[in-house]
Amino acid sequence: MDVIKVSKRDFAVKAKQLRRDGKIPGSVFGGPLSDSISLQIDEDIARRLIRHKREGSKLKLDLDGKLIPVQIKEIELNTIKNEILHISFQALKADQKVKSVIHIILKNTEKITGLLETMLLEIPYAALPENMIDTITIDLDGIKVGTVITVADIPELMSDKIDLQVDPNEIVLRVSDKRRSVEQPAEQADEEE
Repeated sequence: MDVIKVSKRDFAVKAKQLRRDGKIPGSVFGGPLSDSISLQIDEDIARRLIRHKREGSKLKLDLDGKLIPVQIKEIELNTIKNEILHISFQALKADQKVKSVIHIILKNTEKITGLLETMLLEIPYAALPENMIDTITIDLDGIKVGTVITVADIPELMSDKIDLQVDPNEIVLRVSDKRRSVEQPAEQADEEE
């Protein structure tokens, strides 16, 4: 688990000014904390964080020398201005289940001969912090046309250590025949004439 250094937010400085000064506002809440804590994070650390982690990722915050295990709960961005507006963290308690999301990463998509249709690339679940899963990679090399992968087909998701928040029969991805999808519009054009 990564450790990032944060500090308590200076409320004498407004959020806009804080961002101009190279700091990103944030907060940490829940778990063993009785109250939420407003934070500020150096912008370069925040940018590195969102480049390598995503919502649901586990890490530790170093706040005044105290390590707080957390998950990234929400990242607010202004994509037009390429600005990080705010990052929220949820503190984790070892004996308390937490809701999160597993991100499905697809590898070797360029090797698929058919048409790849993705339906569900974020799987909501609940688990104790020690059993949390950030990402699952599915290697698509050798996947044949007609293949359908459901939630139940992914072994890591069938663990009794996580509580799925989706139906195991939901489709994660499907590989269809390219020709059928290309030929159909031509057939429709013939019918219209």
